[in-house]
Amino acid sequence: MTPHRIGLVVPSSNVTVETEVPALLARHADARFSFHSSRMRMQAVSPEGLRAMNDQRERCIDELGDAGVDALLYACLVALMAQGPGTHRSTEEAVTAQLSAAGQHPAVLSSAGALVEGLRALGAVRIGLVMPYLRPLAQQVVAYLEAEGFEVVDWAALEVGDNTEVGCIAGDRILRAARDLSLDGADALVISACVQMPSLDLVGPAEEEFGLPVVSAATAGAFTLLRHLGLAPELPGAGRLLAAGQVAAR
Repeated sequence: MTPHRIGLVVPSSNVTVETEVPALLARHADARFSFHSSRMRMQAVSPEGLRAMNDQRERCIDELGDAGVDALLYACLVALMAQGPGTHRSTEEAVTAQLSAAGQHPAVLSSAGALVEGLRALGAVRIGLVMPYLRPLAQQVVAYLEAEGFEVVDWAALEVGDNTEVGCIAGDRILRAARDLSLDGADALVISACVQMPSLDLVGPAEEEFGLPVVSAATAGAFTLLRHLGLAPELPGAGRLLAAGQVAAR
């Protein structure tokens, strides 16, 4: 099998997305993947830090275009959601146009858009969220998802502003935050609305504990990459979103 080349645009301090997304896609029964990253400098998860990071986008896209990737994931969820409703669509359109001008036509996706797509694929409307962000940024994520038509029944912000520290948040801390949520009537739980907060090992146990579909930025990203590459979005041990037969093919 010829590997599908996946391009990742990541914050320079992010180490989790390049661990979790490859680990997920390695489980696919019928395809192989290679991963190629370009980094945008960012350390502090703040409005100023995120804007400065986004300003580096065009360089990263040019670099990944040179690699001839089959799909490109803009892998920083809050960087787009903090810019206001609908930003994932306008960003994906701008990246598509930049690549098209260079004769490149990969599938262009974002972690922000992938979370929206994954939740919709599950038929989820009422959701709970666990996020690492400082409270003002977390409120912007809530507002973004509500603008997309979701009802956020409860949410938790772990108030970690340094992106390196986000990558070290322990799983038991994330689960404690999820247990403190009021999830009555929720359709799904987002255990990590951040590509840097480690959560892959929590998805299965959380589904068992809470009795809900559980999604992370990584599982949503893997689901959307598979869908847009025309591959079955089925991976073992990755929760209901990626379970065989649970979500209709696109």
